[in-house]
Amino acid sequence: MHIRFLGLSGLLGLLAAYPAAAQKYTTAAGVRLGGGNYGITVQQRVASRITIEGIAGLSQREYSGTVLGEYHFGILGPSLNYYFGAGGHLGNNKDTGGYGGFDGLVGVEYKVAFLPVVLSFDFKPSYEINSDDYARFPTAFSIRYVLIKRKNNIFDRVRGR
Repeated sequence: MHIRFLGLSGLLGLLAAYPAAAQKYTTAAGVRLGGGNYGITVQQRVASRITIEGIAGLSQREYSGTVLGEYHFGILGPSLNYYFGAGGHLGNNKDTGGYGGFDGLVGVEYKVAFLPVVLSFDFKPSYEINSDDYARFPTAFSIRYVLIKRKNNIFDRVRGR
């Protein structure tokens, strides 16, 4: 099959065929670095394309904890994914006290070939409750170590995963 004969609709169909292969790990943990803040991140796969991510964040004047549900899609195979999700957070600011809010998330991640490392970049807008900020629009880079590799079972092999 030659790609030049696929056309745009064929190429989009080919890309859509890859979501079942999203993600090459079950559990990964590491650090998250953004403008003025940093933290620890842990991702746990709970279904074929779904992860739960926990983020413990720290900045100069506050700390927070976030939980997100994320849906992953493969881009040309299982090593490169894009994902989106939503969740919530609770935190404490040294000046204003406790706060909370709702988070959205969109990002891209890459599982480095031959290394147990996942690199990601995301945009995580949030709506704040009981905070001086009405909303926040941070971006961050994460590097995670794969703690548990995804094991392919016989059904995954039959379906080409």
